Amino acid sequence: MTVLQSYERLTAAGAVKKDAGQDVVLRKLDELARRLNEPKAKSGFFGQLFKSTPKPPRGLYIWGEVGRGKTMLMDLFFSELETPAKQRIHFHAFMQDVHAKRAQMRSQDIIADIANEIAGRADLLCLDEMQISDIADAMMIGRLFEALQEREVCFVTTSNLPPDDLYKDGLNRHLFVPFIEKLKSSLDIVEVGSGRDYRLGRIATRKTYLTPLGKNADLQMKTLWNDLTDNTYGSSCDLDVLGRILHVPRAARSCASFTFSELCQQPLAAPDYLALTRNFRIIFIHQIPVLKASDRNEAKRLVLMIDTFYDAGTRLVVSAAGAPDQLYKSGPHQAEFSRTISRLEEMQSASWWEKS
Repeated sequence: MTVLQSYERLTAAGAVKKDAGQDVVLRKLDELARRLNEPKAKSGFFGQLFKSTPKPPRGLYIWGEVGRGKTMLMDLFFSELETPAKQRIHFHAFMQDVHAKRAQMRSQDIIADIANEIAGRADLLCLDEMQISDIADAMMIGRLFEALQEREVCFVTTSNLPPDDLYKDGLNRHLFVPFIEKLKSSLDIVEVGSGRDYRLGRIATRKTYLTPLGKNADLQMKTLWNDLTDNTYGSSCDLDVLGRILHVPRAARSCASFTFSELCQQPLAAPDYLALTRNFRIIFIHQIPVLKASDRNEAKRLVLMIDTFYDAGTRLVVSAAGAPDQLYKSGPHQAEFSRTISRLEEMQSASWWEKS
């Protein structure tokens, strides 16, 4: 069955809603699957003597807004490939694996060894949610991409960003620009047309500010995470913020999950919260406590964080010890906190979640 036929079957069954914005990507994936499924040239002396050497197919860089079905389309394509020599992995997990291999290997050319190991088991590499967040990943992926292309490994990757916006404003970004140019010249860059994030419709009528704290709130937070990440557990990653590392404990499908302590009891500032808005569309914050007057630093960071998220249109899923107006009743930042109360209330409304 072709990729297009599988898509039509899913839409006919009501499992997927047909979307004109996905048509171009579908046709590109269908053609690439056809090329990759073509029988390989026969081995042996005469097969080698008379065979033609077709040029390896160009891979795809699929980008578009969050929730436009990029991952679903890539997974549909992946499932229709007949070859077992394929790998599909989240980009962050892939880079963690690469860094681990690099630490273990002792050779003259570690990049070549890693590329050989990958190419030995996969003619196709599908990377979900490419997002460069630190200079180590930026430099490594550039060299590895070139080495894998030399070994004729085909790439399909998804991203929320066009290639030119990868690692934007990152430390020493000029060193990463040659990889972007290589990416654009080697892969077909295709956008999933703009439209509504379908995941948000799943929670349009559900609470996203959960109180009081306890088992019920924890269970609802877990359910919302599963619904918004398509049941993806996620993995940790690090963001480069002005040369510092901001650790993200759990991330998947443009969602990130933190405890209140990790966001407001650590020495974070506006650039850190801004980096989160640039990398994630939905932020989960667990266990916001009722703050005392003496918790002035935590209250100040909470005010700053919510202001930053509000200005960026970030969606919040929160578990808290009380309603917004109960979180900080007295203290040096009480006047500022009245704005935080108003914004937390607005950010849990259906209109906030449904707006473009």
